[in-house]
Amino acid sequence: MNALFEAAREVCDFMTARQWKFCVIGGLAVIRWGEARLTQDVDFTLITGFGNEEHYIKPLLDHFPGRIEDTASFALDTRVVLLKTSSDIPFDISLGALPYEEEIVENATLFSFDEKTVLPTCSADDLFIMKMFAAREKDWRDAEGIAVRQGERLNRFYILPHLESLCRATDRPEILDEARRILECKP
Repeated sequence: MNALFEAAREVCDFMTARQWKFCVIGGLAVIRWGEARLTQDVDFTLITGFGNEEHYIKPLLDHFPGRIEDTASFALDTRVVLLKTSSDIPFDISLGALPYEEEIVENATLFSFDEKTVLPTCSADDLFIMKMFAAREKDWRDAEGIAVRQGERLNRFYILPHLESLCRATDRPEILDEARRILECKP
């Protein structure tokens, strides 16, 4: 896991030096808040706003190699930048612009993964929401692990309205039903 921590630190140092607003999401955040599992990449949310994405994509690509051909165009189309660190560890940066994405970054707190690795990670509540909304089986398993490990510390009054809003916007009410089921089963 040390190589992954070093990769995360490398990317965090790059973004921090530019005073960008970001946090770690995905597998590393699951290690903090849920049931530990293997992960082979690092995921971030970076606040770019709308229309200003190239201001962030260009410096990223000047410093880190892309993982696909025409990474910049892909990033502009999908709002995800696919890169790799100097040690070839893959990482994804989601380009955030929505008020809720800004809230995720604002809610982030520092966490020590080891004596050298202190990273801003999203909150357990926001990670639960993101995992539920991703709606893949592995993400729902992560959400269950978060619910089990965090128990009553998860804030249903924060989670359910945010998730309901996301589900309504995408017409996927089954996600909210599954979230309620998982939250009701937590110890």
